[in-house]
Amino acid sequence: MSFNRDFNKDPFIVIWELTRACQLKCLHCRADAQYTRDPRELTFEEGKNLIDQIYNMNNPILVFTGGDPLMREDIFDIAKYAVEKGVRVSMTPSATPNVTKEAIEKAKEVGLSRWAFSIDGPTAEIHDHFRGTAGSFDLTMERIKYLHELEIPIQINTVISRYNVEYLEEMAKMVEDLNCVLWSVFFLVPTGRGQVTDMISPVEHEKVLRWLYDLSKRVTFDIKTTEAMHYRRVVIQQKMREAHTQTDEIDYLSALTQKGLTGSIDGLGRAPKGVNDGNGFVFISHIGDVYPSGLLPVKAGNVRETPLAEIYRESPIFKALRNPDGFKGKCGVCEFRYVCGGSRSRAYAMTGDYLESEPFCVYIPKALREKKEQR
Repeated sequence: MSFNRDFNKDPFIVIWELTRACQLKCLHCRADAQYTRDPRELTFEEGKNLIDQIYNMNNPILVFTGGDPLMREDIFDIAKYAVEKGVRVSMTPSATPNVTKEAIEKAKEVGLSRWAFSIDGPTAEIHDHFRGTAGSFDLTMERIKYLHELEIPIQINTVISRYNVEYLEEMAKMVEDLNCVLWSVFFLVPTGRGQVTDMISPVEHEKVLRWLYDLSKRVTFDIKTTEAMHYRRVVIQQKMREAHTQTDEIDYLSALTQKGLTGSIDGLGRAPKGVNDGNGFVFISHIGDVYPSGLLPVKAGNVRETPLAEIYRESPIFKALRNPDGFKGKCGVCEFRYVCGGSRSRAYAMTGDYLESEPFCVYIPKALREKKEQR
């Protein structure tokens, strides 16, 4: 695991939304994906130029997402160009008939490091409801068999919502049984098609995060959360309780449950410090717009007009997001702000201000507790 990466200069991970076209109708889709491709998408030549720029930013991990990346006929040409340049590439296609055995073989041939599928319930009934398409669950399971045959590492993405929060034990067993390397657990942000009414409560967030930490000690796969930065705080707190120690030294490495497990398998290791929207993380839309995250729709520039490195390093939006001391409310004074910082996307979705406090964290920072005691 490499630690010599300055997030003020270079991201740890870049997400490129190749297209917004998708055959699914997921309830929570941040992109509000459409059935047809947008003619304004970055072209193959523009994509190669973008990959060159990404590589020159200390070669971060690159994830192709959508919509559905497989809706682009040139997806494997783009992937081949990136892999041959030395970029570590992962892809998150939708489980549609586009995921043929030939497509998976092509992914293996060009050297894709990992394949990620979304599964949002342990049964077809729950998953297909969430994905808005009958047959999606069965198709996903069938395609996972292909991936195993070709020995491509598999990541499962799950969006936690009120529709599936009661089935997480069954989900964990399924991820284990499917022999996946990573379970990436997304906590819903109400943007795009995602609704506030679909979210679990702040207390439920805390319960799920503690459960995930306990789970991490008894499963073979790694666990990562998305838009639940407070999972790092929970892990550190739980480790302190187990060790019967208290310290003012808050170390991000303590928040890793299985250091570098996935990295040892496919080269896509875990970040050396706490990634957050705009801080070690950057999102490029299908038309080249640059955002701190796909879930934080505050545009900082466009790669057709300004180099990616300049946007990432110099944008006032990105700079503000990399300064936790400038966060408002309890996040700005929390002792965990440098390893956590709260979901900037959820803060924006709920308050209209990406510097506001994480609204779905129940923790009261030490500084506020001490202030209350002094009264």
